[in-house]
Amino acid sequence: MNQSRPKVKKSRALGIALTPKAVKYFEARPYPPGEHGRGRKQNSDYKVRLLEKQRLRAQYDISERQMARAYDRARKVEGKTGEALIIELERRLDALVLRSGLARTIYQARQMVVHGHIEVNGRKVDKPSFRVRPDDVVMVRERSREKHPFQVAREGGYALDGETPRYLQVNLQALAFRLDRDPQRKEIPVICDEQLVVEYYAR
Repeated sequence: MNQSRPKVKKSRALGIALTPKAVKYFEARPYPPGEHGRGRKQNSDYKVRLLEKQRLRAQYDISERQMARAYDRARKVEGKTGEALIIELERRLDALVLRSGLARTIYQARQMVVHGHIEVNGRKVDKPSFRVRPDDVVMVRERSREKHPFQVAREGGYALDGETPRYLQVNLQALAFRLDRDPQRKEIPVICDEQLVVEYYAR
């Protein structure tokens, strides 16, 4: 069974490529799946906001509950709630493992964390939702470094898809990175009109 197919279908439904593999399928057929995918539909305001929320959730591969919790935390931050929400999500351990070039997709990053291959400040962390703080050092654990995915990462195999965000200091040879500071919204490579997401939850 081709694992990438469901992700491609989901990518087309949401209007964003969720994996590098989905990009080429997506370019060929940039409309939602199904026989009515090409038809122009008038979407209600609610549907537009819901879709934007689903798109953001999919890019971080998180549950509705996790998303709602992140929104609650973001609401308490001074400034724009939408920007705070994306910064909150970006500080997840699995998201930063992906951004650093240690993983190719958010799904692979999550697996690396769950399977105990990652440590933060010298301690194993197996929760993808762990929130990384500025100056935290994240690295692949000693016993996992010879595994194939990490050898690919060391050669820069996953980092080719884009440049490393400025909030990270990455040393792929050492399979390590540090969060230098809180990310800024404009630096975070996520496709989202976060104001629509805020409107969805504020309704």
